[in-house]
Amino acid sequence: MPRTAPEKFRTYNPLVEWLLGEAWDAATSKELMGRLCGRAVEAGIPLMRIRLIIQTLHPQMFASSFTWRRSGGGVEEVPTPHDTLQRPEYLASPFAPILKGAGGVRRRLDIQNPQLDYPILEELKSEGATDYVAMPLKFTNGLINVISMTTGRAGGFTAEDLGQINEILPVLSRLFEVHAARRTAVTLLDTYLGSHTGERILKGLIKRGDGEDIHAVIWFSDLRGSTPLAESMPRKDFLSILNRYFDCMAGAVLDHGGEVLRFIGDAALAIFPTSESGGGSKRCATAEACAAAVAAAKDAVQRMAAFNRERAKRGDAPLGFGIGIHMGDLTYGNIGALERLEFTVIGAAVNETARLEGMCKTLKKPVLISDDVAHGFAGGLVSLGEYRLRGVGRPREIFTLRKDPNTFV
Repeated sequence: MPRTAPEKFRTYNPLVEWLLGEAWDAATSKELMGRLCGRAVEAGIPLMRIRLIIQTLHPQMFASSFTWRRSGGGVEEVPTPHDTLQRPEYLASPFAPILKGAGGVRRRLDIQNPQLDYPILEELKSEGATDYVAMPLKFTNGLINVISMTTGRAGGFTAEDLGQINEILPVLSRLFEVHAARRTAVTLLDTYLGSHTGERILKGLIKRGDGEDIHAVIWFSDLRGSTPLAESMPRKDFLSILNRYFDCMAGAVLDHGGEVLRFIGDAALAIFPTSESGGGSKRCATAEACAAAVAAAKDAVQRMAAFNRERAKRGDAPLGFGIGIHMGDLTYGNIGALERLEFTVIGAAVNETARLEGMCKTLKKPVLISDDVAHGFAGGLVSLGEYRLRGVGRPREIFTLRKDPNTFV
């Protein structure tokens, strides 16, 4: 067993008492950071500033940065994008070597000829800092994060100050790791399944058959000529085009409050649930969902027009697409095999939406909208007449946008 100091030689550490008794109640990393700094100041540790960098698994963000200043304002949380790792200010910071495993950094700033080998030290010294310490904060999976502390007290941090902080770091890092794991789970679910679906899964709807019946506006979009396009260029170039196309389609859906459920090759399935559109009567909620879906379609058409203009300048052929918008009752839930489930929507209305999108080729319109949506949309649409959709019993009146922008189908 490890040797411990006799009781009479141990120094009381108020941060340990706080860590074991109160820190566990913090619901987020930001709250935990604020409580830590407040308790440390109460314990007499002369903190001027603390900064914490927690790495995260996110398609856009490398880490989250938390900064507390004694001058006030609480804890500031700032997302740190991946390209930060290539920026000169990061490469010239103490965090860069620590994140690579180089250990901690300490610089006294109130001595004669201080070692100002990082630009941040000059900035802190000008603000009155006298001591700077940065240390790794390691998670159980080996991931290295960083915590830095600054004081403005004459003489800097004492050995007791740093000892009290250092004593709680192993357990403190476990708490931050729990918050980070939760945040990563939410991020991954939102990224790969969508925010509404991810929220349902986190609430426990994970068994096959779990779900609910909803009423929603359904969106189905598809890219034209993707097979010959993919065969005509390197796979990397085709993936780049496909991602730009989905930025136009799925990006418009998300920006207007929709939920993208699936990418099926070059097609996208999305919904605008009427039951989650702001309360009030179902008629009001339906009108809002219809308006959001139509606005998303207009936005997507404009984005694709801009993308095709870019392609035209390079001498590339325009990309065609189709968008079908319909409305109906759906089952929104978990389906699939026992060991591979998917949270999606099923119902006749989904199939009708796909059939409606297929009519875009026949009617040479980029957007087709069912009569159900048109009747719930107050903005006015153009009727194209009645048509029978493949596999659908009764003919449907089909509408399109009032004015077609200069685009291609």
